[in-house]
Amino acid sequence: MSSVVTDAQTLEDLGVKPSSTSGIGYFFGRLRHHPLGMFGFAGIVVLLAAAIFAPWIGPYNPSSQDFAILNAPSLAHPFGTDSLGRDILSRVVYASRVELSVSLSAVFIGVALATVVGTVSGYFGGITDSSIQRVNDVWLAFPGLILLLIVSAVLGPSPRTLVIALVIGTIPGTSRIIRGAVLSEKNNAYIEAARVMGCSQLRIMFRHVLPQIMPLIIVIISIAIPSIALLGASLSFLGLGVMPPTPSWGADLSGDARSYFETAPWMAIFPGLALSLTVLSFNLLGDALRDILDPRLRGSAQ
Repeated sequence: MSSVVTDAQTLEDLGVKPSSTSGIGYFFGRLRHHPLGMFGFAGIVVLLAAAIFAPWIGPYNPSSQDFAILNAPSLAHPFGTDSLGRDILSRVVYASRVELSVSLSAVFIGVALATVVGTVSGYFGGITDSSIQRVNDVWLAFPGLILLLIVSAVLGPSPRTLVIALVIGTIPGTSRIIRGAVLSEKNNAYIEAARVMGCSQLRIMFRHVLPQIMPLIIVIISIAIPSIALLGASLSFLGLGVMPPTPSWGADLSGDARSYFETAPWMAIFPGLALSLTVLSFNLLGDALRDILDPRLRGSAQ
């Protein structure tokens, strides 16, 4: 990346050019060498399919209480029914919509804001960087779970509140990671060349620096999603996230349902299994993405 500019190259020539090691074809070609990553990708595809096609996969209304209570798994109710006579399969399938929408919204909004904060902090340095990092230090010093609980309690339990709380918890740590990448990137020769050619600071940051750290951001997103999903389910479990009767894996594992887990274990098994497989799938894909996108590891496992 540290090429010397000797003629009037355009700024586009100073960036990363497409090559045979980029694109969807390259990604899937490398992913084939990561069996666990393929397993994670397949799990995410199944989860997305369940969320998109929930009305066709879920056999019943997830909030309907028209069935016998605590029915064991059967052909009519493959996951059984709960203590209120609701079909658990339908609730697990429809809950994938809620969990994905909350997790993905929180991660993408949180990482986007963290990217702006980290990029500005790392690129400008000096008093700007010092001020942002001191705020970050205070933010990180406050126990994360307590902060999430306070936000959820103040704003009231709802999916939107859950997203806001998770975004607030995502920004400080993620922005610090991105700041470190920007600090390393801004000292490269192509950044100095862009300055000499009269590029504005904003253009340099978001046209030249940001694309170079995008692989890191993609890995951060893939790793953050399972953590956010688990935190969101935890808040719903505590009654500060998604509230009944809205389907939610965390909420369906809490409240009065806990008193039936010994006599009707399927009430805990299937929502818990859905949450566990979601977290596992994103973690496995995140590990594979790290190996694929990290330039230091390219070519090491062809």
